[in-house]
Amino acid sequence: MTLSFWRYTHLALALFSSLFLLLAASTGIILAIDAMQEKTLSYKVENFDQITLGEILPVLKKTYPEITELSIDHNQFVTLQAIDQEGNDVNACIDVRTGKKLGTPQKKSAFIQWVTGFHRSLFLHEVGRFFVGVISFLLVLIAISGFALVLNRQKGIRNFFSKVIKEYFAQYYHVVLGRLTLIPILIIALTGTYLSLERFNFFMGEDKKPVVTTQTTASDIAKKGSEISLFKNTLLSDVKKIEFPFTDDPEEYYIIELQDREVEVHQVTGAIVSEKRSPMTVQLSDLSLNLHTGRTNAIWAFILAVASINILFFIYSGFAITLKRRSSRIKNKFKAHESKYILLVGSENGSTLRFANAIQKQLVAHGEKVFLAEMNNFTVFPKAEHIIIFTSTHGLGDAPSNANKFIALLKTHQQQQKINFSVVGFGSKAYPDFCGFAFKVDQELANLSWAERFLSVQTVNDKSTVEFVEWTKLWNVKSQTSLSTTPSLYNHVPKGLQKLMVLEKTMVSETEQTFLLTLRANSRAKFTSGDLLAIYPANDTRERLYSIGNHLGNIQLVIKLHPNGLGSGYLNQLQLGDVIKGQIIQNNAFHFPKKAPLVAFISNGTGIAPFLGMIAQNKPKTATHLYSGFRMETETVAGYKQFATAMIQKQQLQSFHLALSREAEHFYVMDLIRRDASFFTDLLKEGGVIMICGSLAMQQDVESVLDALCSAEKMIPLEAYKNNGQLLTDCY
Repeated sequence: MTLSFWRYTHLALALFSSLFLLLAASTGIILAIDAMQEKTLSYKVENFDQITLGEILPVLKKTYPEITELSIDHNQFVTLQAIDQEGNDVNACIDVRTGKKLGTPQKKSAFIQWVTGFHRSLFLHEVGRFFVGVISFLLVLIAISGFALVLNRQKGIRNFFSKVIKEYFAQYYHVVLGRLTLIPILIIALTGTYLSLERFNFFMGEDKKPVVTTQTTASDIAKKGSEISLFKNTLLSDVKKIEFPFTDDPEEYYIIELQDREVEVHQVTGAIVSEKRSPMTVQLSDLSLNLHTGRTNAIWAFILAVASINILFFIYSGFAITLKRRSSRIKNKFKAHESKYILLVGSENGSTLRFANAIQKQLVAHGEKVFLAEMNNFTVFPKAEHIIIFTSTHGLGDAPSNANKFIALLKTHQQQQKINFSVVGFGSKAYPDFCGFAFKVDQELANLSWAERFLSVQTVNDKSTVEFVEWTKLWNVKSQTSLSTTPSLYNHVPKGLQKLMVLEKTMVSETEQTFLLTLRANSRAKFTSGDLLAIYPANDTRERLYSIGNHLGNIQLVIKLHPNGLGSGYLNQLQLGDVIKGQIIQNNAFHFPKKAPLVAFISNGTGIAPFLGMIAQNKPKTATHLYSGFRMETETVAGYKQFATAMIQKQQLQSFHLALSREAEHFYVMDLIRRDASFFTDLLKEGGVIMICGSLAMQQDVESVLDALCSAEKMIPLEAYKNNGQLLTDCY
């Protein structure tokens, strides 16, 4: 079945049952906690599972002259109804090995009784029981459809517990927690359904089976004696209830209710006089009740409580996912048949659509006719000159659900004129088939006579607006248009920003326009050197990104103060103790490589910030070399030299190479690279990694020099090393 079928089935079932599930899960949590609390009472005897009836009956008869009944509940607490030596009535929990009273049987509180009644029937009696049964069955279907969705997402049962990429909070934990609690939730749902069916005598036919009864004659009893004694061979843990004989008359028997049968037992020899097997429905009902309530095991009760809490979370996260998808609806000012630009979107969760929406708005603002649609709505576009496809990849190289018909539609709807096409792929490098569907679409289009490639495939990792801007730059050059190259335009309006307090800040001067800023994040914030800090200085969607250095667990930024700079001016006016709001963005593509044998850092200006943190975190002492370029020797640069000296002594840095472009003997970082040409070429040959952070112009110059060195040494082109993960960049 298709992904859409399972998704809409999952959503429809959740919508219909959400209110009842909310009530059932909330009361289920309370009842599971009550089941755990019961286990704290000290009424259970040690080694209970090893005690036989033959051991305890003589002790009890000696202690209590008259015994009516002995019962064992789900907690394995033994309750005795009897008369003691003083003639007093006894109804107490006892130690069966000694007959000593341990306490009085505990009755459920009025509150727990109220919750239990509400959980079973919503106080609607039989009608309520029926609804609870229906909702339990719907929960079974919800779990099955959710299981099918995860299988589809993970590409089979073998990958069921493989890594889930975190797109946003609700999506990530909906999948992760759903996998972990699938079995407990299925058990809750199946047992709840069975108990409801059993309540309405759905399995009544089972009781019509003939009772299996065996008889033992008096001669057999006399002959076999204790060899056939049930007392000797029956554990107390297998017993539910014992009704004692009224007198010592051998014709008076014990009536013992076991887990699977009821027997009459000769009080002298312990031989079974008659036996009545319990219907299978009774045994299944007991098993279902134990599994559904967790009353027999505290650990299982705890698991049920956690599963019930997760059901509440799934209700929230499921609706959050749905609302997020619905918020990304497509709106068009122009019709498909009249538009020059056709924007097609393939997206599983709707996140890719925001990029396409931003491009649509800009093109319309420039006076162009634009039509935006899902890829599965591909048709004939009579006036189209450009088709731009923005598509994610679902699972392992497959199409998202709203693009799974696109390849077939390409063959069905042949365009009558030449149309330029461009493909932008969205994905995560954590998956092996990064942007696999985007490359497949590009190749399919290239094979069509009417389609002409306008730009090669551009990829965007983890919805990076910085990487998306690289595509807009290429588009602007080729098409002579002016799409925005400001990353903040393609970001969501920020919500839930973290509070950050200023711990340290250096001053700027006429000769020193760069300052260091240290911020303390809350204890739950997770970040490492190379991640990004996004701030919104004007409290709007305008975003400024800064590379993070992790300095003793705090965020350290190196910032250049620009005249009229929105971000730098805002940060420069901060004072010690001030609190600002920002968002930490994981930048996995620019973290310190864990397995590289050799690493070279290349930076200029403020690009040194993440490298300072990486060096400080280099506890494995990976061979690391730092190449940095500045204009002149300043107090800040002197501080970098002192830091480098200390790290070299700790063997966390091997060398520090400094280029000063405005001093008497001026030279640039590129000059240092040419000087150490053999070092860099050997590094690439040996599988080392080069990391570049700083200005975009510096990156281009460095890459040009490195490419020339590779060519001179007759090595593969630098682009191949970049694709291999040996050249990492974070420039602006």
